[in-house]
Amino acid sequence: MKKIEVKEAGGKLGVLVVGVGGAVASTFITGTLAVRKGVGQPIGSITQLATIRLGKRNENRFPKIKDVVPLAQLDSLVFGGWDIFEENVYEAARHAEVLTVEDIDKVKDELMAIKPMKAAFDQEYVKRLHGTWVKKAANRWELAEQIRQDIRNFKAENGCDRLVVIWCASTEIFLPLGEEHQSLAKLEAAMKSNSDKIAPSMCYAYAALSEGVPFINGAPNLTVDMPAMWELADKMNVPICGKDFKTGQTMMKTVLSPMLKTRMLGLSGWFSTNILGNRDGEVLDDPASFKTKEESKLSVIHNILQPELYPELYGNVYHKVRINYYPPRKDNKEGWDNIDIFGWMGYPMQLKVDFLCRDSILAAPLCLDLVLFTDLSQRCGFKGIQSWLSFYFKSPMHDNEHIAEHDLFIQYVKLKNTLRTIIGEETIDFIDE
Repeated sequence: MKKIEVKEAGGKLGVLVVGVGGAVASTFITGTLAVRKGVGQPIGSITQLATIRLGKRNENRFPKIKDVVPLAQLDSLVFGGWDIFEENVYEAARHAEVLTVEDIDKVKDELMAIKPMKAAFDQEYVKRLHGTWVKKAANRWELAEQIRQDIRNFKAENGCDRLVVIWCASTEIFLPLGEEHQSLAKLEAAMKSNSDKIAPSMCYAYAALSEGVPFINGAPNLTVDMPAMWELADKMNVPICGKDFKTGQTMMKTVLSPMLKTRMLGLSGWFSTNILGNRDGEVLDDPASFKTKEESKLSVIHNILQPELYPELYGNVYHKVRINYYPPRKDNKEGWDNIDIFGWMGYPMQLKVDFLCRDSILAAPLCLDLVLFTDLSQRCGFKGIQSWLSFYFKSPMHDNEHIAEHDLFIQYVKLKNTLRTIIGEETIDFIDE
């Protein structure tokens, strides 16, 4: 198999985080700095810990991914970004209360040096937050131009060879796909007319792609999931991926749903509820922002179970999702699921799942993997939607000619087979073993 020509991962890789002072971002950055300093472990990171099988099983070749795939080294990462509050990332990490002060202090000097740029923010799109460190502009076009200048300045001031932008900020209010999003020309016209269909997140995505920088969407916002942005990504030869990091409850759904389907067990209903605190919980307490998250969470089961093919098993499923803001939990989210299933001759059974997880602890390694893999995509010459990274998202992006793949295990096979292809190894279909 011909090996893909991959540009060398030399020099510095700038990682620009939208929402750099949030719980997810500060946990991601603190952990990455701790790992490269030798005072932390990258638990949960595929790029740092996972192995990859090469060749036939009897060859017994299972190297670590990071040893055979030409990824950027952690020492090359330079962090920056934007936030609606002025505090540096050390102060933000302390405020988030995800990590202990002892762990945060291990990289205190590095964190204090990361100070956010003013954010593109409009409270109409995230109603529960009141930003104090925000840009002023006449319209969305001007806002995007300011972000583009930020990107250029950061790259020059830090001597970066390449950049990646990742959205770790809050969930915006629900915006359906509209006419303004159907083409690049219409999007740009809407930005110049300051249309309310252009959310701040779209300004970041437009700015990044226009500067030739890959964009990762970690929230369920529309943002880059539209024909206009696909057109821009294609024009600029830039990879994009999203949307909404797959961490707690939805990760469980992508595991349990395939189990039901592969065993041809029926599903009557699936009730999911969450309690969480921190900024994410506060934002999702607003019905308009929750609507965006709800759309992301609800799509998973339908896509995996394919009720149109199995109406007798999944044609009448009642699926309900609830998210409740509960400040005492802070970042320690609880996702509870009641699942009513049925088996042989229609006899009912139940599954109960109570996942007491830490949202930012689960999301942080995803951020690291996505930054490294998206940079790899750029150096491979890949552009547009990176479906091979669907493994990391609740609502994997797809164009109008394809359907999304939600099954976690199929996604994982696709991820590893893409890596095999990149390094010139045979893909594995598990037939000839």
